[in-house]
Amino acid sequence: MFPFENTYVRLPERMYARISTWPVPAPEMIALNEPLARDLGLDVAALRSPAGVAVLSGSALPEGAEPLAQAYAGHQFGGWVPQLGDGRAMLLGEVRDHEGRLWDIQLKGSGPTPFSRGGDGRAPLGAVLREYVVSEAMQALGVPTTRALAAVATGAKVRREEMLPGGVLTRAATSHMRVGTFQYFAARGDREALERLVDYTIARHYPEIDGPLALLEAVVAAQARLIAQWMGLGFIHGVMNTDNTHLGGLTIDYGPCAFMDGYVPGKVFSSIDRMGRYAYDRQPRVIVWNLAQFATSLIPVMGEDQEAAIGEATQAVAEFTPQFSREWLRIFRAKLGLAEEAPDGIADENDVKLIAAFLDLMAREEADFTNTFRALARGNAEDEFTDRAAYREWHEAWLARRAREASAAQEQLALMQRTSPVLIARNHRVEEAIGAAYAGDFAPFHRLNAALRRPYEEQAEFADLARRPAPAEEVKRTFCGT
Repeated sequence: MFPFENTYVRLPERMYARISTWPVPAPEMIALNEPLARDLGLDVAALRSPAGVAVLSGSALPEGAEPLAQAYAGHQFGGWVPQLGDGRAMLLGEVRDHEGRLWDIQLKGSGPTPFSRGGDGRAPLGAVLREYVVSEAMQALGVPTTRALAAVATGAKVRREEMLPGGVLTRAATSHMRVGTFQYFAARGDREALERLVDYTIARHYPEIDGPLALLEAVVAAQARLIAQWMGLGFIHGVMNTDNTHLGGLTIDYGPCAFMDGYVPGKVFSSIDRMGRYAYDRQPRVIVWNLAQFATSLIPVMGEDQEAAIGEATQAVAEFTPQFSREWLRIFRAKLGLAEEAPDGIADENDVKLIAAFLDLMAREEADFTNTFRALARGNAEDEFTDRAAYREWHEAWLARRAREASAAQEQLALMQRTSPVLIARNHRVEEAIGAAYAGDFAPFHRLNAALRRPYEEQAEFADLARRPAPAEEVKRTFCGT
């Protein structure tokens, strides 16, 4: 069923805990990502069979699996936790896709592990469906992400604020290497483990480089690209702890995540983010803090001259800001139909001011982030504003700037359509799908997934999913599901 290679289990045993299955009473397949399964060289029919569903629910082990829970630590909302680890996840092993890349196959919500810290290790079905929808939506949007291979209902109840149906998500990822993985061993003074992790992470994600400093530089660059993409889509991760910062530059651990409707730069959705640490506009600053923790973890293996290592690591982290600024400008230029680099005579600062002026207009009226940028490509963005005079003034400046481009107007509009989606996984639609699923109706969940596979296309049959929520539909808080 899975041609496992099991590379992580070949690392020293202090890096993980071996675990076993926790059977569930009535596993039922809700969704199987067949295109992804085929890309990973998996047998779709076998996965859909009763034996396959048993495996995907965590009730049975497939041949060749050596299940484990990974050890890691982390800063959670700035507070240090020396031991976290996979508290409700089971890494079955790794498989190779058709291009030879190695992918982890992990079950989330499969039961308790030695890292569960008193928790049940389970997941409510709603959290499973949310991660399935949003992670696959991010993939279609072109954002690096973990993937959802399958969603299974367990037939068991999970106690949270209330009793909820349980579920298991099968997650595929090019690894589960986190900043917190390195922090765990740095805090224990385990230099050998850090050296092994450096080599392993490089092999999984950056085989063209060598050494811990090069790894730090590569991770900084990957995160600069990733966070800029989040910002360009109005995405809020919601819980950017160091254990949720992926070293391959993937979006990982979709809990209280959300896409903004109305544009509010300081927007927070997560029910546990009471101080706004992980607000939309704070994400670039938070990731610098997280990267600094990664750099600190690497210093012990960056050479005998620790003072020189600290200087090199500090400089590597400092490179995030200019790299992020370049990526942010490239993305928002494209959303205005402008090329990656300005023509002669146009300073980057002027384009930044043009973009910022538009965002300020949006913020003043809480204009819908997604629909307003898409309306620019349609030519009806004025309809998104009540202060139309202010919009027209900006619009004239934008047209003048576009006139300086080498590209034709139609090319500019096509660029805008490729970078500003019609559809995002709107909170109220995700919650609607979850509510219907709890009532036994999975049609809204499947319809939402079908629509989000082509987010940049105008799809008349899904026009209702592009509408921003009415006040009564608005979802103001999101939950992590743990």
